[in-house]
Amino acid sequence: MKTALLIVDIQNDYFPGGKMALEGTMEASENAAVLLSTFRRRQLPVVHIQHIAKQADATFFLPDTEGAKIHKSVTPLSNEAVIIKNYPNSFRQTALLEYLKEHQIVKLVIAGMMTHMCIDSTTRAAFDFEFKIQLAHDACATKTLSFGGVDIPASHVQNAYIAGLNGSFAQALSTQEIIADLG
Repeated sequence: MKTALLIVDIQNDYFPGGKMALEGTMEASENAAVLLSTFRRRQLPVVHIQHIAKQADATFFLPDTEGAKIHKSVTPLSNEAVIIKNYPNSFRQTALLEYLKEHQIVKLVIAGMMTHMCIDSTTRAAFDFEFKIQLAHDACATKTLSFGGVDIPASHVQNAYIAGLNGSFAQALSTQEIIADLG
């Protein structure tokens, strides 16, 4: 079963000082970097997803800005695919599905940011396209959300979204569990 690592939106604007800083980005990116190193060492395919905003009122991931660049912790190599997206779902109006089919990928390890948006929508779409999915829960980050006058802490958002994906859409595992499963 051919497996690829999908690194979604680990970009500068999500880190401290960025225009949309999330919580836990450093820890998540460090775990994503461990996965990336493992995939490279084993010569397994890696796909980087980079979100570039195209809405006129966008406030982050603006084209040609430092914030939109992929973070140095997971800098792509020249032989690794980088797919640009403009929506939370990494498959929507991108070449991702064609790339995965062309390379006969049947299983995805997903890591990245923002758990409650891009990771959620990408994981669900990948499931709909019948990929087997391992979600690296400790290589993802999100932020505190508010609804109905109540703040929902980032840790609760993270756990709720991972719990919702686990079992039905993906197998949520730690970075180390994924590496062990690779054999």
